[in-house]
Amino acid sequence: MIWKVEFDDRARKELRKLDKQTQDRILKWLRTNLATEEDPRRTGKSLKGRMKGLWRYRVGDYRIVSQIQDEQILILVIRIGHRRDIYDKK
Repeated sequence: MIWKVEFDDRARKELRKLDKQTQDRILKWLRTNLATEEDPRRTGKSLKGRMKGLWRYRVGDYRIVSQIQDEQILILVIRIGHRRDIYDKK
């Protein structure tokens, strides 16, 4: 099964702010580890509290926060950022 990975506007903007090498690393990770995964929950971690229902993936010091939509076979990337900043209330 191939999952479709899409970015919301905020995540796209956050990705563009990163240096080119980090952008490439994150995009490559999404293509190779997440889009081709049978169950994307296997490589991620479910979040709790105010972010309940979302999933977190680690790529080095960066985190990808996503929503998994099983019925559409879609992973919607909501946030991308450094691990120290990603969970800030914004």
